Amino acid sequence: MAATNQSVDELAVTYAALILHDSGVPVTADAIATVVKAAGVTIQPFWPGLFERVLKEKDLDDIILSAGAAGGSAPAAGGAPAAGEEAAAVVEEEEEEEEESEDMGFDLFG
Repeated sequence: MAATNQSVDELAVTYAALILHDSGVPVTADAIATVVKAAGVTIQPFWPGLFERVLKEKDLDDIILSAGAAGGSAPAAGGAPAAGEEAAAVVEEEEEEEEESEDMGFDLFG
């Protein structure tokens, strides 16, 4: 599936905004347009202004940090452990059981 011009424009402007933000430069329409032009990408002229207006209302750090969230909120402190933590706990329990069975002091087959 080939990328559309609109998706290429949006990606170019998104990357430009991230580059500016990471560099500590204010994310303005002019700065976005400059970065996109320096990258050799031709975009529709409305994109930089659109991104500037959106990013003035939102904190880019918050957007970046919530990018992996699937729309749900973070669990409260003391809540149920995450799936990765549960898996680690199961593995740890299995290791403890193996150690206990090794320390029985007798050999069933010998």
